[in-house]
Parts: sequence; structure tokens; C-alpha cells
Amino acid sequence: MALLGPVSCAGRSTPAAAATTVTFGGTDLAWIEITIAMDEQVQPLLDLVPSHSRDPKVQALGVQVQAVAKAELATLRSLHDQAGLPAANPHEGMPMPGVVTIDKVNQAARLSGTTFDAVAVEQIRGYLEHGIDLAQSEQKSGAEAQTRALALNVIRTRTEALSSIK
Repeated sequence: MALLGPVSCAGRSTPAAAATTVTFGGTDLAWIEITIAMDEQVQPLLDLVPSHSRDPKVQALGVQVQAVAKAELATLRSLHDQAGLPAANPHEGMPMPGVVTIDKVNQAARLSGTTFDAVAVEQIRGYLEHGIDLAQSEQKSGAEAQTRALALNVIRTRTEALSSIK
């Protein structure tokens, strides 16, 4: 015996999967793309921390933020694919608050010790703070449940990382 999905108004059955349609709104789509760009662009700076920082607290922060960003990216890329977003990210390389630019990474790469730490912590703080602001906007205006759940996690993990910066 075959199981039929919900019956449409026209009397035809529809697949059961249609009953759990995922719907991404404009805020969801923009948040996914911007957060992917932010997470990808902070990585080169975080990669410098072990070799350029001499402060164990900054090194621990780098490890913590790198783990957070990598975990977020896995989920964000899945949501990106579910939403059918284009492969090219319009926010990639865009200078905006919270995005670590290649110029900042190049600047940091020429530094070490306390000067590196100051630049790295400033960039990481901006990344964390702006990420929280964007995630709060997603929580307020997002339509898709998975995306809003990730935004809630972003707020939690980035707030936790931010609390370790003095």
C-alpha cells in the first residue's frame, strides 16, 4: 500500500517532503553570505596567531575563534546549498565592519609579539562584535528555522569568545 502525501486543493496528492518545505527569506540569504565571508576572511589572520603572538591568552583566543568559525562554516555552507545561493559570494573581499581584510592580514603578518597581538585582538574583536550584531538581526528578522538556530549559536559562541578579551 502506497502512502500519499497531503492532498492539494485540486485533489492531487503532493509528495510528503513538500509538507516540510524550507523557506529562506531575504535576511536569511544575506546573513548566510555575509557570515560565510566573515568566517572565511578571518581564517588567514587566525592562522598567523601561533607564529606571531607571544601571549598565551591571544593564542588561546585564536584557537577558540578558529574552532568557532570552522564549525559555523560547515553549517553555513550546508544552508547556502539548501538555499540555492550562487557559488560566487557577493560579500567576499568586501570591506565592511567585522570583515578582516587582506590588507589587515598583510599588516599583521609583518608584526610579532605585543604589536601583532594588538592588531590581531582589534580585528578579532571587530569580527566577533559585528558577527553578534548580524546574528541578532537574523534572530529578529530571519524566516528560516535552521538559519535562526545557527544565529542563536553564533551569538552564544561569539559572546563567549568576546568575554575573554579584556
